[in-house]
Amino acid sequence: MKEIARVNTNRIAQFLGKPAEEFTRQDLIKFIEANNIQMLNFRYVGGDGRLKTLNFLISSKAQLEGLLSTGERVDGSSLLPYIDAASSDIYVIPRYKTAYVNPFSPIPTVDILCSYYTKEGVPLPSSAENIIRRAQAALKDSTGLTLEAMGELEYYVISQRQELYPDTAQKGYHESAPFSKWEGLRCEAMQLIAQSGGKIKYGHSEVGNIHEEECDMAQHEVEFLPAPIEDAADQLVVAKWMLRMVGYKHGVTVSWAPKLSVGHAGNGLHVHTRLVKGGKNMMIEEGRLSDITKKVIAGYLTLAPSLTAFGNTVPASYLRLVPHQEAPTNICWGQANRSVLVRAPLGWLSVPNMARDANPQERGGYTEVEDKQTVEFRCPDGSSDINFLLAGLAVAARYGLEMEGALELANKLYVDVNVFSPDQSELRDRLPQLPSSCWESAESLSRQRDVYQKDGVFPPSVIEEVLRKLRSYNDRNLREKLNANEDEVRKLLAEYLHCQ
Repeated sequence: MKEIARVNTNRIAQFLGKPAEEFTRQDLIKFIEANNIQMLNFRYVGGDGRLKTLNFLISSKAQLEGLLSTGERVDGSSLLPYIDAASSDIYVIPRYKTAYVNPFSPIPTVDILCSYYTKEGVPLPSSAENIIRRAQAALKDSTGLTLEAMGELEYYVISQRQELYPDTAQKGYHESAPFSKWEGLRCEAMQLIAQSGGKIKYGHSEVGNIHEEECDMAQHEVEFLPAPIEDAADQLVVAKWMLRMVGYKHGVTVSWAPKLSVGHAGNGLHVHTRLVKGGKNMMIEEGRLSDITKKVIAGYLTLAPSLTAFGNTVPASYLRLVPHQEAPTNICWGQANRSVLVRAPLGWLSVPNMARDANPQERGGYTEVEDKQTVEFRCPDGSSDINFLLAGLAVAARYGLEMEGALELANKLYVDVNVFSPDQSELRDRLPQLPSSCWESAESLSRQRDVYQKDGVFPPSVIEEVLRKLRSYNDRNLREKLNANEDEVRKLLAEYLHCQ
């Protein structure tokens, strides 16, 4: 087990013998000197949600000390859409705990994530990583609770057609190689993500298998373990970059576009969340979902229309949010119900001794099952602005915990049947609906913006930019416009193949 831990651990943490959360400036210098690291990369999220890079060839210890101590100056107006060119200089300051060895660089290199700071030396209010920090702080100040999240990162690997061991459309869930294509790519990426500090739960093939004249598309998923939302966002951003890089290495395209082909499963980015206090998961009380959980669910359901502004950010998103594709369209919740917007999945409650039953030869005792209960928000997709989405979920959690009538609303919107079943048309008509376009999403955010702006969590300038971008697509009545026009559908889907 020690060897496995060594292989799948951040190399810097392994060398130092301490967790990443405790990295100091001198720790990083010690590692860099001892391991002949020749380059330092500053990485930071741009307005398009992708990691940006600034390369430094390390020439001296003094230079390295300076970079880690004071960061660097960058042109903010070229990185973020809400910074004016007339006052565009901002700083990028490294966060030591995010450092990892870049597995792709031909030069021995350490990458480190950075935060944006203003010319006055304070966190840039409009930057994504600072918004998520404020959202977490506001939630904790109000409730004493910390929000943790784990993302389910779905993606397609697009490659040339091949006829060996053919798979079946829409039947790829947990399939194994050789029928599941590109399992090796997934496993390679998982190991590299773990070595960068990502906490992975598991990986598997997903339901989607798409075959076109010249290419195959195989769907996969990597799911993470719960972490404070700030860390969860960092892990997902790095993981997306690494998956793309591994795909590039193998000469294939990796895409988390919301939809690649009509009639086939799209790429979701389901987010599981839980509230923690003093290291204890607060989602369960006396073997059942706690009132805290139901209030949080009420907050998610209430703000769901506007949360799509952060989680479903391109017109193709709304070709995924259609019935019968395991993507929600109605605002409701349930337990172990994949047709709803918010799902409380199985949490190993009141099911002891399963391993003993499966292994009658086992004579030893078993560790009690750790409480794993989460709440899953199911409408986001691969176009999500990850930091904004997780910050928005923290805002929604707080809103639900503070709102009057939260438990009554949760009870009203609870569903224990398949919402998409043909005999549930009356239920579907009764339940509120998610937006059906970016334009409708913008309208929802405009109506609910005060909730996000409360206590300065989301600056008005950021909300305005999100609204501007969503409205710029002018996609009102998108589904009706594209109805039966296959060429226009293909054109639209191709446009967003590399969203975020």
